[in-house]
Amino acid sequence: MSQLAALSGVPVGTIKYYLREGLLHDGTLTAATQASYDGSHVERLSLIRALVGPAGLSISATRKVFETLDDRGTPLFELLGQVHHTTGPPVSDDQDLRAAQALLDRWGWRCETDDLPTVGALARALDGLAAAGFELTPEQLDDYAARVLGIATDEVDRIPVNSPEAAARYVALGTVLVEPLILALRRLGHQHASRERFGGTTPS
Repeated sequence: MSQLAALSGVPVGTIKYYLREGLLHDGTLTAATQASYDGSHVERLSLIRALVGPAGLSISATRKVFETLDDRGTPLFELLGQVHHTTGPPVSDDQDLRAAQALLDRWGWRCETDDLPTVGALARALDGLAAAGFELTPEQLDDYAARVLGIATDEVDRIPVNSPEAAARYVALGTVLVEPLILALRRLGHQHASRERFGGTTPS
C-alpha cells in the first residue's frame, strides 16, 4: 500500500478510508496482511480525488457514481448522466419544470428525466428572469441554445471512450471547473464588446 500511496500521491490513511467506504476496490491478497495493487487502483484514486476534491462531491455521492461505474452493463450515456446528476444543483419537490421542459422540447433536446438537476436550474433561471421583468424573446433564447449546444457538442466529442473512469473524470471536472471559466469569459467578452461599441462615450 505504501507503493500505491507513493504512485498516487494519496496518503496511506486516506487509501484505507476509501477502502472502508467501498470507493476503492480491494487489492489481490499476497499474504495474510498484505495485498498488491495495480494501475486500476491508481486510476480509481485519481478519479476519487477529482470527485471529492475539485468536483466537490460527498463520499455518498461519489459512491453512487462508482456503483454506476462498476456496473459494466451501464451504457456510457447513463454513466455520464449519473455524474451530471450528482454534480448538479438540487431540485426541490415543488419546482415547476414545465416552462423549462417546453423549451427543451421545442429545441428537440433529449434530456431524459424530469428530476435532472440541470432542468431545475434552467427552470429557476427562467423564473428569475420573469420575476425581474427581464424578458428574453424566443429568438434570443433560441440563439443562446444554439451557441451553447455548439460548445456542448464539441465537449462531448472530446470525452475519452477508452475508459469509463477517464470518461467520468472528464465529465465531472469538465462540468464543475469549466463552467466558471465560461462565465468569466462571458463577462470579459461583455467588457470587450461594450468598449468596441461604446468606446469612451458617456450617456447623454
